[in-house]
Parts: sequence; structure tokens; C-alpha cells
Amino acid sequence: MNKQAMRLQRAETMRILKTTLILGTASMMLTACGSTGLLNRDRPDEFAVQRQAPLVVPPDFSLSPPAPGAPRPTEGTAAEQALEAIFGGPATRSAVETSALDRAGAAAPSIRSTVGDPETNTVAKGRVTRDIIAAPEGDGQFAQAVIPS
Repeated sequence: MNKQAMRLQRAETMRILKTTLILGTASMMLTACGSTGLLNRDRPDEFAVQRQAPLVVPPDFSLSPPAPGAPRPTEGTAAEQALEAIFGGPATRSAVETSALDRAGAAAPSIRSTVGDPETNTVAKGRVTRDIIAAPEGDGQFAQAVIPS
């Protein structure tokens, strides 16, 4: 190859490189203008931000500070709040519930320790009770009642 051919080849390579560089820069500039593409990122919504309510001084200044770790007296515990949300608070007992509780009477204060005592006498109910307790749970679709004669 002579020198003139090498110059032409080098000029051609430079022209291709320059064209590629210009096209690459132009495409990067155009993608920056679009909402999707290479340079897309999530931006916070400035209209979705809410301001916090200002702090209010309570009207009674003779309040004592709460104990550390104690629940707020007006809110209760998280378990109480969950029960309140699910069941809607305490309800009055029906006449049937009141009657059943009156007939049952009060439990002995030591009932829990008496039940767990090894000296407590128990009655063996037999195979039928054991089978009833061991029966799998179900909707009772195929349940049958057998009345002994």
C-alpha cells in the first residue's frame, strides 16, 4: 500500500468514527427529552406530600408525664385496638347466655391448679369419646347420628 491509500483509509476511518460519535451524542440528547428510555427514573410526586398537623398544647397543664414504655391511656394496647376493630367493642349478654352462666355458678378460685393435680380423679369416657375427639375436622356433610336402641 502506498501512502496516499493509507491516508484515504485513515480519513475514511476518522469520518466513520466522527459520524458514529455525532449520532451517539444526538441519540443520547434525544433520549434525555423523553419520559421513558435509558435515563428514566422515578421522581416523587410533589402534590402527594401532606403536611403534618401542628402540635397542640393540652388545655390541662397539671398533667403528669407518662411512665416510659407505658401505653397511652386513650389508645390502649395494640391487641385491644385490634379486638375493637374486629368485634366492635363489648356487647351485652343475651338472655340465654345470662341464664347459662347463672345455672353454671361461679368457678372455684383454685380450679386451674386442681385440674392439673395428679391426684385428681378422672372418669374414662371410653372408646366413643376418644373417637369423637380424634375425628378429623370437616363440614359435617357426611355426618350420621346413631341412636342406640
